[in-house]
Amino acid sequence: MDVDRARTFLEIVHTGSFLKASDRLHVTQTTVSARIRTLEESLGKRLFVRSRSGVTLTAAGREFERYAQSFVQVWERARQQLSVPPGRTSLIAMGGELSLWSPVLLDWLVWMKKRYPEIGIRASIGVPDQLIEQLRTGVLDIAVLYAPPLLPGFRIELVEEEELVLVRTPERHEDGNQPDYVHVDWGPQFAAAHGFASATTEAPGLAVGLGPLGLSYILRAGGMGYFRRGAVKPHLEKAELELVVDAPRYTYPAYAIYPDDSEVRGDLQAAIEGLKQVVR
Repeated sequence: MDVDRARTFLEIVHTGSFLKASDRLHVTQTTVSARIRTLEESLGKRLFVRSRSGVTLTAAGREFERYAQSFVQVWERARQQLSVPPGRTSLIAMGGELSLWSPVLLDWLVWMKKRYPEIGIRASIGVPDQLIEQLRTGVLDIAVLYAPPLLPGFRIELVEEEELVLVRTPERHEDGNQPDYVHVDWGPQFAAAHGFASATTEAPGLAVGLGPLGLSYILRAGGMGYFRRGAVKPHLEKAELELVVDAPRYTYPAYAIYPDDSEVRGDLQAAIEGLKQVVR
């Protein structure tokens, strides 16, 4: 089976549309349709039912999905292992959200170099949807992110029980008002808890999608906002920021996602253990 046909099939399943799949794969919709037609002819089964609202899997399509996913993952692992750098015994592809790279995943890279210098590492940063897609198709061996979805064929393991705390710059305003609140999008769980509503009764003047961006902004321009305790710790120690002690705090755990069959790979087990070690 052609790996491009399997990838195309999975992309249609993921996006629910031939057109969206063609955009993500950077090919024409005609190419996508031709790949699926050839795949269906090879299998002797119809895989999709098209309608105005999109596409749905047939019974045969649902059965084929798990095989296609396994096929693409095996292909990617084989391709990666064949590209192992000289002097290395294996290669691990690790991806994580931007907010996690400092310090957790940076500490992990250093830990791996000291403990397992024979293992090559390919590290990347991405948004959750991108990381999940790369994990699902075998481009990544491990993804570390917040609020991951449940994926068949993958394990989810708690890596870090992080806490979001409200901090502010220490300058006092003559009018006695609080500094401007900067709202960071920490995801639906934080939004459901009305994180910014507890900090201010007014709509925030600035909303950002990345914690490091919001933190860098208030350090330069002043303000207040919710950030990971680990990220603000050095700034609290330097008195560049101060805790709002009576403000609510929110748990913000990070998880590692990796394939169910990882037991057969000692390097992946070492990587997971390393994540736990650096957090502890």
